[in-house]
Amino acid sequence: MKKLLFPLLAIFCAGQLFAADATWMTDLAKAQAQAKEEKKLVFVEFTGSDWCPPCKKLKADILSSADFAEYAKKNLVLVELDFPRGKEQSAELKKANQALSQKFGIRGFPTVLVLDGEGKELNRQVGFGGGSPKDYVGKIDALKK
Repeated sequence: MKKLLFPLLAIFCAGQLFAADATWMTDLAKAQAQAKEEKKLVFVEFTGSDWCPPCKKLKADILSSADFAEYAKKNLVLVELDFPRGKEQSAELKKANQALSQKFGIRGFPTVLVLDGEGKELNRQVGFGGGSPKDYVGKIDALKK
């Protein structure tokens, strides 16, 4: 039993480190330019990271997973637009996030938008009720076709 425990623990830790490797931007315009240049989609998450239970669940179950991180690295430019209640943000970032929230008509958290490099909205998901990382990634991948 002890012989299995160490390798399993090592695999789990490696997966968590890989999942944490995803790079999130806060500037949508820069993300769109990067996506256009790299021929990727833009994944935009409007979140209340420190107070919204479905936002926390989306992050824990999907966005922090190795499956999502691996897919994102090759196919997505990630943007987090956060509306925290307890976490400090600069006035400039708050203003920019609020303007984007109004532009896209955000009515609830989390809201995830998938955009092309031109900024055209390909998909919108409001809320998060659960699911597997593989299914979530599969739905995003289907938008590329």
